[in-house]
Amino acid sequence: MLAGIFITLVSLWYGQNHGLLPVAASAEAELVDGLFNTMMTISVGLFLVVEGALVVAAIRFRRTDGDESDGEHIEGNVPLEILWTAIPAVVVFGISVYSFDVYTRLGGLTPMVEGTQQTVEVAYAGDENSFPMLGMPSRLGAKLASNLGIGSSPDLQGQSPDVSVNVMAVQYAFVFTYPDSGVVSGELHVPVDNSVRLNMQAQDVLHAFWLPEFRIKQDVIPGSETELAFTPTRSAPIPSFVLSCVGLIMAQ
Repeated sequence: MLAGIFITLVSLWYGQNHGLLPVAASAEAELVDGLFNTMMTISVGLFLVVEGALVVAAIRFRRTDGDESDGEHIEGNVPLEILWTAIPAVVVFGISVYSFDVYTRLGGLTPMVEGTQQTVEVAYAGDENSFPMLGMPSRLGAKLASNLGIGSSPDLQGQSPDVSVNVMAVQYAFVFTYPDSGVVSGELHVPVDNSVRLNMQAQDVLHAFWLPEFRIKQDVIPGSETELAFTPTRSAPIPSFVLSCVGLIMAQ
Protein backbone atom coordinates (compact mmCIF):
# COMPACT_ATOMS: atom_id res chain seq x y z
CA MET A 1 0.00 0.00 0.00
CA LEU A 2 2.81 2.40 0.87
CA ALA A 3 4.52 1.62 -2.45
CA GLY A 4 1.28 2.30 -4.30
CA ILE A 5 0.78 5.63 -2.53
CA PHE A 6 4.40 6.62 -3.24
CA ILE A 7 4.17 5.73 -6.95
CA THR A 8 0.86 7.59 -7.29
CA LEU A 9 2.17 10.75 -5.64
CA VAL A 10 5.40 10.75 -7.65
CA SER A 11 3.51 10.16 -10.91
CA LEU A 12 1.02 12.95 -10.23
CA TRP A 13 3.74 15.40 -9.22
CA TYR A 14 6.05 14.72 -12.16
CA GLY A 15 3.16 14.53 -14.63
CA GLN A 16 2.28 18.14 -13.80
CA ASN A 17 5.84 19.46 -13.26
CA HIS A 18 7.98 17.81 -15.94
CA GLY A 19 8.97 21.07 -17.65
CA LEU A 20 9.25 19.38 -21.06
CA LEU A 21 6.92 21.72 -22.95
CA PRO A 22 7.66 25.28 -24.08
CA VAL A 23 5.64 28.17 -22.70
CA ALA A 24 1.93 27.96 -23.57
CA ALA A 25 0.80 30.90 -25.71
CA SER A 26 -2.66 29.99 -27.03
CA ALA A 27 -6.06 28.94 -25.76
CA GLU A 28 -5.63 25.61 -27.55
CA ALA A 29 -2.44 24.90 -25.60
CA GLU A 30 -4.42 24.16 -22.45
CA LEU A 31 -6.20 21.23 -24.11
CA VAL A 32 -3.01 19.78 -25.57
CA ASP A 33 -1.06 20.25 -22.33
CA GLY A 34 -3.79 18.49 -20.37
CA LEU A 35 -3.54 15.47 -22.67
CA PHE A 36 0.27 15.48 -22.57
CA ASN A 37 0.35 15.76 -18.76
CA THR A 38 -2.10 12.89 -18.44
CA MET A 39 0.03 10.66 -20.66
CA MET A 40 3.16 11.70 -18.76
CA THR A 41 1.51 10.85 -15.42
CA ILE A 42 0.45 7.40 -16.63
CA SER A 43 3.85 6.76 -18.23
CA VAL A 44 5.76 7.63 -15.05
CA GLY A 45 3.49 5.39 -12.98
CA LEU A 46 3.92 2.44 -15.34
CA PHE A 47 7.68 3.02 -15.51
CA LEU A 48 8.01 2.97 -11.72
CA VAL A 49 5.87 -0.17 -11.41
CA VAL A 50 7.72 -2.12 -14.12
CA GLU A 51 11.24 -1.02 -13.23
CA GLY A 52 10.50 -1.36 -9.52
CA ALA A 53 9.33 -4.94 -10.03
CA LEU A 54 12.53 -5.72 -11.95
CA VAL A 55 14.75 -4.25 -9.24
CA VAL A 56 12.90 -6.10 -6.46
CA ALA A 57 13.05 -9.38 -8.39
CA ALA A 58 16.76 -8.96 -9.16
CA ILE A 59 17.56 -8.40 -5.47
CA ARG A 60 15.15 -10.80 -3.82
CA PHE A 61 15.61 -13.74 -6.17
CA ARG A 62 19.32 -13.40 -6.91
CA ARG A 63 21.43 -16.53 -6.77
CA THR A 64 23.20 -17.07 -3.48
CA ASP A 65 26.88 -17.98 -3.23
CA GLY A 66 27.52 -21.65 -3.94
CA ASP A 67 24.06 -22.29 -5.40
CA GLU A 68 24.58 -24.12 -8.71
CA SER A 69 21.05 -25.55 -9.00
CA ASP A 70 18.57 -24.67 -11.74
CA GLY A 71 15.88 -22.12 -11.11
CA GLU A 72 12.38 -23.16 -10.23
CA HIS A 73 10.35 -24.22 -13.28
CA ILE A 74 7.32 -21.97 -13.65
CA GLU A 75 4.55 -22.80 -16.11
CA GLY A 76 2.92 -19.37 -16.01
CA ASN A 77 0.03 -17.56 -14.39
CA VAL A 78 -2.99 -17.04 -16.62
CA PRO A 79 -4.82 -14.54 -14.36
CA LEU A 80 -1.64 -12.47 -14.05
CA GLU A 81 -1.11 -12.50 -17.82
CA ILE A 82 -4.70 -11.42 -18.37
CA LEU A 83 -4.23 -8.62 -15.84
CA TRP A 84 -1.08 -7.17 -17.41
CA THR A 85 -2.69 -7.38 -20.82
CA ALA A 86 -5.98 -5.79 -19.75
CA ILE A 87 -4.42 -2.85 -17.90
CA PRO A 88 -2.45 -1.50 -20.93
CA ALA A 89 -5.50 -2.10 -23.14
CA VAL A 90 -7.69 0.00 -20.82
CA VAL A 91 -5.00 2.71 -20.61
CA VAL A 92 -4.59 2.90 -24.39
CA PHE A 93 -8.35 2.97 -24.94
CA GLY A 94 -8.76 5.75 -22.37
CA ILE A 95 -6.01 7.86 -23.93
CA SER A 96 -7.52 7.28 -27.38
CA VAL A 97 -10.91 8.57 -26.23
CA TYR A 98 -9.27 11.56 -24.52
CA SER A 99 -7.19 12.33 -27.63
CA PHE A 100 -10.27 12.10 -29.84
CA ASP A 101 -12.11 14.54 -27.57
CA VAL A 102 -9.21 17.04 -27.60
CA TYR A 103 -8.84 16.86 -31.39
CA THR A 104 -12.57 17.40 -31.81
CA ARG A 105 -12.61 20.37 -29.41
CA LEU A 106 -9.73 21.88 -31.39
CA GLY A 107 -11.91 21.69 -34.51
CA GLY A 108 -10.06 18.84 -36.23
CA LEU A 109 -13.07 16.55 -36.63
CA THR A 110 -15.83 19.12 -36.78
CA PRO A 111 -17.64 19.34 -40.17
CA MET A 112 -17.09 22.77 -41.66
CA VAL A 113 -20.03 25.07 -42.24
CA GLU A 114 -20.31 27.45 -45.17
CA GLY A 115 -23.44 29.53 -45.14
CA THR A 116 -26.34 27.18 -44.60
CA GLN A 117 -24.75 24.10 -46.17
CA GLN A 118 -22.65 21.62 -44.22
CA THR A 119 -19.71 19.73 -45.71
CA VAL A 120 -17.35 17.02 -44.54
CA GLU A 121 -13.91 15.81 -45.63
CA VAL A 122 -13.13 12.41 -47.14
CA ALA A 123 -9.93 10.82 -48.46
CA TYR A 124 -9.42 10.17 -52.15
CA ALA A 125 -6.68 8.69 -54.30
CA GLY A 126 -6.45 11.30 -57.06
CA ASP A 127 -5.71 10.56 -60.71
CA GLU A 128 -2.90 10.93 -63.23
CA ASN A 129 -3.66 14.64 -63.69
CA SER A 130 -3.57 15.68 -60.03
CA PHE A 131 -1.62 15.26 -56.82
CA PRO A 132 -2.88 12.53 -54.47
CA MET A 133 -4.47 14.45 -51.59
CA LEU A 134 -4.86 13.59 -47.94
CA GLY A 135 -8.46 14.70 -48.17
CA MET A 136 -10.98 16.50 -50.33
CA PRO A 137 -14.45 17.91 -49.81
CA SER A 138 -17.59 15.86 -50.20
CA ARG A 139 -20.94 17.39 -51.11
CA LEU A 140 -23.71 17.52 -48.53
CA GLY A 141 -26.51 19.62 -49.91
CA ALA A 142 -25.85 22.07 -52.73
CA LYS A 143 -22.61 23.72 -51.63
CA LEU A 144 -19.03 22.43 -51.61
CA ALA A 145 -16.31 23.49 -49.16
CA SER A 146 -12.62 23.39 -50.07
CA ASN A 147 -10.77 23.90 -46.76
CA LEU A 148 -8.98 21.12 -44.95
CA GLY A 149 -7.20 21.09 -41.61
CA ILE A 150 -7.96 22.11 -38.05
CA GLY A 151 -10.62 24.78 -38.22
CA SER A 152 -12.46 26.65 -35.52
CA SER A 153 -13.64 24.85 -32.40
CA PRO A 154 -17.26 23.60 -32.42
CA ASP A 155 -18.30 26.57 -30.27
CA LEU A 156 -17.06 29.02 -32.94
CA GLN A 157 -18.30 27.18 -36.02
CA GLY A 158 -20.02 29.54 -38.46
CA GLN A 159 -18.55 32.67 -36.85
CA SER A 160 -16.07 34.95 -38.56
CA PRO A 161 -12.62 35.15 -36.91
CA ASP A 162 -11.33 38.42 -35.47
CA VAL A 163 -8.25 38.18 -37.70
CA SER A 164 -7.81 36.36 -41.00
CA VAL A 165 -4.38 35.88 -42.58
CA ASN A 166 -3.52 34.33 -45.95
CA VAL A 167 -0.43 32.14 -45.84
CA MET A 168 1.62 30.94 -48.81
CA ALA A 169 4.17 28.22 -48.11
CA VAL A 170 7.23 28.26 -50.36
CA GLN A 171 10.69 26.77 -50.21
CA TYR A 172 11.84 27.59 -47.59
CA ALA A 173 9.58 30.13 -45.89
CA PHE A 174 6.03 31.21 -45.19
CA VAL A 175 4.66 34.43 -46.70
CA PHE A 176 1.88 36.08 -44.66
CA THR A 177 -0.63 38.44 -46.29
CA TYR A 178 -2.97 40.51 -44.13
CA PRO A 179 -6.07 41.18 -46.29
CA ASP A 180 -7.41 44.02 -44.12
CA SER A 181 -4.23 46.10 -44.42
CA GLY A 182 -2.63 44.67 -47.56
CA VAL A 183 0.64 44.08 -45.67
CA VAL A 184 2.82 41.20 -46.89
CA SER A 185 5.46 39.90 -44.50
CA GLY A 186 7.67 36.94 -43.73
CA GLU A 187 6.63 37.13 -40.07
CA LEU A 188 3.29 36.36 -38.46
CA HIS A 189 1.93 39.07 -36.14
CA VAL A 190 -1.47 38.53 -34.50
CA PRO A 191 -3.20 40.32 -31.58
CA VAL A 192 -3.59 38.68 -28.19
CA ASP A 193 -6.99 37.27 -27.17
CA ASN A 194 -8.36 37.49 -30.73
CA SER A 195 -9.49 34.49 -32.75
CA VAL A 196 -7.18 33.97 -35.74
CA ARG A 197 -7.70 31.94 -38.88
CA LEU A 198 -4.89 31.11 -41.27
CA ASN A 199 -5.89 30.31 -44.86
CA MET A 200 -2.86 28.36 -46.04
CA GLN A 201 -1.72 27.22 -49.47
CA ALA A 202 1.49 25.59 -50.72
CA GLN A 203 3.19 26.86 -53.87
CA ASP A 204 5.48 23.91 -54.49
CA VAL A 205 5.73 20.98 -52.05
CA LEU A 206 4.13 19.65 -48.89
CA HIS A 207 4.96 21.93 -45.94
CA ALA A 208 4.37 21.64 -42.19
CA PHE A 209 3.31 24.74 -40.30
CA TRP A 210 4.34 24.31 -36.68
CA LEU A 211 4.11 26.64 -33.68
CA PRO A 212 5.25 24.71 -30.57
CA GLU A 213 4.18 27.47 -28.15
CA PHE A 214 0.68 27.42 -29.66
CA ARG A 215 0.62 23.58 -29.68
CA ILE A 216 -0.61 23.54 -33.27
CA LYS A 217 0.77 21.85 -36.35
CA GLN A 218 -0.81 21.56 -39.77
CA ASP A 219 0.32 20.22 -43.13
CA VAL A 220 -0.04 22.60 -46.07
CA ILE A 221 -0.87 20.64 -49.21
CA PRO A 222 -0.21 21.75 -52.82
CA GLY A 223 -3.41 22.24 -54.77
CA SER A 224 -5.63 22.56 -51.72
CA GLU A 225 -6.34 25.28 -49.17
CA THR A 226 -5.74 24.38 -45.53
CA GLU A 227 -7.36 26.14 -42.61
CA LEU A 228 -5.88 26.54 -39.13
CA ALA A 229 -7.58 28.45 -36.30
CA PHE A 230 -6.24 29.46 -32.89
CA THR A 231 -6.43 32.18 -30.24
CA PRO A 232 -3.13 33.69 -28.94
CA THR A 233 -3.06 34.40 -25.21
CA ARG A 234 0.47 35.68 -24.61
CA SER A 235 2.25 38.78 -25.87
CA ALA A 236 5.65 38.64 -27.54
CA PRO A 237 8.46 38.11 -26.92
CA ILE A 238 7.88 34.42 -26.20
CA PRO A 239 11.01 32.57 -25.03
CA SER A 240 12.31 30.10 -27.62
CA PHE A 241 9.50 31.04 -30.01
CA VAL A 242 9.86 28.97 -33.16
CA LEU A 243 8.10 29.03 -36.51
CA SER A 244 9.13 25.84 -38.24
CA CYS A 245 8.80 25.10 -41.92
CA VAL A 246 9.38 21.60 -43.21
CA GLY A 247 9.16 20.90 -46.94
CA LEU A 248 8.73 17.41 -48.34
CA ILE A 249 8.93 16.75 -52.07
CA MET A 250 5.79 15.11 -53.40
CA ALA A 251 6.14 12.53 -56.15
CA GLN A 252 3.90 13.09 -59.11
